[in-house]
Amino acid sequence: MIDHYGQLDTGVCVGARRLERRPSAGRGTGSRNIIIIIIITTIITISSMSGKNESCWSGDESVGALTCLLVSLEDWLAWGNLQDYLSLLEYLLWVFTPLVIVFILPFVIVLLLYLSILFLHVYKRKIQLREAYSNNLWDGARKTLAMLWDGHGAIWHGYEIHGLEKIPEQGPALIVYYHGAIPIDYYYFLARVIIQQGRTCHSVADHFLFKVPGFKLLLEVFSVIHGPQEECVKALRSGHLLGISPGGVREALFSDETYPLLWGKRKGFAQVAIDSKVPIIPMFTRNVREGFRSLGNLRFYRWVYERFRLPIAPIYGGFPVKFRTYLGDPIPYDPKLTAGELAEKVQAAVQALIDQHQKIPGNILRALLERFHMHPKDE
Repeated sequence: MIDHYGQLDTGVCVGARRLERRPSAGRGTGSRNIIIIIIITTIITISSMSGKNESCWSGDESVGALTCLLVSLEDWLAWGNLQDYLSLLEYLLWVFTPLVIVFILPFVIVLLLYLSILFLHVYKRKIQLREAYSNNLWDGARKTLAMLWDGHGAIWHGYEIHGLEKIPEQGPALIVYYHGAIPIDYYYFLARVIIQQGRTCHSVADHFLFKVPGFKLLLEVFSVIHGPQEECVKALRSGHLLGISPGGVREALFSDETYPLLWGKRKGFAQVAIDSKVPIIPMFTRNVREGFRSLGNLRFYRWVYERFRLPIAPIYGGFPVKFRTYLGDPIPYDPKLTAGELAEKVQAAVQALIDQHQKIPGNILRALLERFHMHPKDE
């Protein structure tokens, strides 16, 4: 056995030597013998370690390092300690699981977008045989996806639109809206216009969106352009609706629950309306910042965007808060207004919608509770 100093008894060693001297049937037998010796030695060592723990921690040099290591391993594997470790693990899971979820939910929206793209590809293949008989190849696909997105908005956010009658059933109009961290409210708006008015509202998107793998088909089918003024004017003069957010990605990333408009000195959209001689309809969605939020207020992410134009600020959320989209009164074409004056007038109109319909600062819990009220208490 093992003596007081943790050394193997000579009898065991002799037995081990005898085992090693036995003729083996091959390499496998020799390996098994070595493993058996190691297992026996380990079992004997651990079984005789009672009382050694105090010697290890008291600095007794007579106790070998291997013995102390095995004693520590035995203590760590003790059932009581293992229960403590499991309890700690459960606590950490309880704390961090909600945090992980709120960062995963934004990717669900991206997943839905890619599922929409997949549907379009499947639809495109199936419709090829009927293409010659169809007036518009993508009408059916747009209506199908509009139903899916409208259903998502109704179920997850109880989505409502107030003032949809202000959107003309025929003829052009420029729709200017506040840009949330993820403009999912605008997706719901596009779907509702397709369903109720049978119109496809063209949209202006940031350049980076056209570089996202797989998005090309989706952007083409829903008439999304990257924003040259000539293309915008062309769409409006052709009689289409056109949606644009002057704040764009900057507003998406760096605005917050106080809902500031980050338009800077942008007035290109106003010049487009003047050149096209169309009315401008302001739009704002209540609680859009409570559905998804951005960490763009951290200096690093703002520096990266300003320096490299990379929108890398993390977005979290996906909370099922109440969404209500409000459309303001159309601002008619006025040849006397300059682009700068018209831009200020439109910004004031969008700000008025925010002041009237959004409680500042936004609150996620309050926005969740609004799912149970027919009308906001502050209206």
